[in-house]
Amino acid sequence: MDSTPAAIRSFRRKLYRYYRAHGRTLPWRTTRNPYHILISEVMLQQTQVDRVVQKYNEFIAAFPDFKTLARAPLRKILQVWQGMGYNRRALYLKKIAEEVVGTFNGRLPKTVEELTGLPGIGRNTACSIAAFAFNKPVVFIETNIRSVFIHFFFNDRVNVHDREILPLVEKTLDAENPRQWYSALMDYGVMLKKTHPNPSRKSAHHQRQSKFAGSNRQVRGMIIKLLTESPQISEEEVIKKLRVFSARIKENFVQLIKEGLIKKKGQKFMIA
Repeated sequence: MDSTPAAIRSFRRKLYRYYRAHGRTLPWRTTRNPYHILISEVMLQQTQVDRVVQKYNEFIAAFPDFKTLARAPLRKILQVWQGMGYNRRALYLKKIAEEVVGTFNGRLPKTVEELTGLPGIGRNTACSIAAFAFNKPVVFIETNIRSVFIHFFFNDRVNVHDREILPLVEKTLDAENPRQWYSALMDYGVMLKKTHPNPSRKSAHHQRQSKFAGSNRQVRGMIIKLLTESPQISEEEVIKKLRVFSARIKENFVQLIKEGLIKKKGQKFMIA
C-alpha cells in the first residue's frame, strides 16, 4: 500500500469502519480519568487484555486515587495485584502515586517528557497515556499498531524496523481524535492476529515470550504470594513450601530484594 493522501484517507476509513462495527468495549475506554487510564496502561504492559479486565476494576475499587495508592502498604497492593504477574509493576504504581502526590499535587502530568520521568514508564507507555488520558496527538508504536502497519504497508517484507513504521504512524495519525484513532488501530491489530499469520513476526523487534512454567518469574511470583499471605517468612519455610524449586530460591530472594519488592530482617523476609 502506498502513502499518498488518497491512500491514507482510504486506510483511515477502513480502520474506522471496522472500529465502529467491532470495537472492543473496555472499562478504561469509558473514562477520561487520568489515574484510571494510567492503571490500565501499566497493567497492559506484558499482560493479556482479558486478564487486565478482570483485575482493573478490583484494583480501582481498592485504590480509587493517587493519594490512596500512595498511602497503601506495598503488601496490600501486591495482594490485590495477585494473578497479574510482573509484580514490579505494582511497586512502580505505588512509586508513581507517591511522586504524583508529592511533586504534581495529585494530578498526573500531561507531557510525554514528564510522564517518561515517572518510575517504570517508558516512552511508548507515556505516549499511550498522553493519547488516551489527554487526547494528545503523539506518535508511538505498540505490538498491535505495529501489526497493522506491517500488514498494510510492508506485507511483502520481513525484518521491518520501527524507524520505518514511525513516519507512517505520524502521517496517518488522526490529530483531531488520537484517542479514538489509536483504539481503532489496536483493535484492528487484534483482529489481524486472529485472522492472519501474526504480522508482528515480520518485525525486526519480534521476540517470542519466554516460557513461564518453571521460570524464575514463576518462582518469584510464588515467593511474593507466600509473603502476601504471611507477614514474615524464613528462607527455610519457603524452601519447604516450594520444594520443587529449592535450588533457585536463594537467587530469587536476592533478585526480589534488588527489585525493592522484599526486604530481610534477621532471618525473616517480608514485603518491603
